[in-house]
Amino acid sequence: MSVSIKSAREIELMRAAGKILAKVHDNLKKELREGMSTLDIDRLGEEIIRSYGCIPSFKNYNGYPASVCVSVNDEVVHGIPTKKRHLKEGDIVSLDIGVIYKGYHSDAARTHGIGEVSKEAELLMERTRQSFFEGIKYAKEGNHLHQISNAISAYAESFGYGVVRDLVGHGIGTNLHEDPQIPNFAQKSRGVRLKAGMTLAIEPMINAGRFDVEWQEDDWTVVTQDHSLSAHYENTILVTSGEPEILSLSAAM
Repeated sequence: MSVSIKSAREIELMRAAGKILAKVHDNLKKELREGMSTLDIDRLGEEIIRSYGCIPSFKNYNGYPASVCVSVNDEVVHGIPTKKRHLKEGDIVSLDIGVIYKGYHSDAARTHGIGEVSKEAELLMERTRQSFFEGIKYAKEGNHLHQISNAISAYAESFGYGVVRDLVGHGIGTNLHEDPQIPNFAQKSRGVRLKAGMTLAIEPMINAGRFDVEWQEDDWTVVTQDHSLSAHYENTILVTSGEPEILSLSAAM
């Protein structure tokens, strides 16, 4: 396994990509409302991405047909936007978005509630987000990768949640998916030693029920097997000699 260490110039480009992606998420969150279709979200997301001079990372990636992965309720990730699916009061919707800026990718996901959501949904979203922050406490030079994985799962599982095992985080840079793979569930091995200059996309996918998932007939949409709610929270981060730097996060998110 070869994990790339980014140069000072590459880090600056990834910072710029991350800042733009944070703005895309902020702008799209303001537009979410009951009644809009998931295709509306995708079209608006692509428009915002291109308005910043970026290219959507996901569009046509391995055949994926959209710019924004829009996953609702029991959909974990990779939901394909459609004009037939409309958001309803009480839904939770996960938006996974990537941008390419001057050849460098940034990747981030957020889960939002539509109108008034259940207490269960509210806590799931809040704790999924916090599991990311529990994990990156260990994203420091000299630590090992799987300390991040173990911290995410220990936090999420303390609430009885299922931590998805079939999908993981990843390194990121000039390619959307680079080494290393980053599980969100506990590992026995230590994983690679973290070094300053590594850029990682850490993305807990947490289910209110069991961790088991299955793929729909479109070969993209992943749903919880027990149809429990699922939430997704992701940022692109930079490992430094001190605290990790979150590249794709604004103050609002």
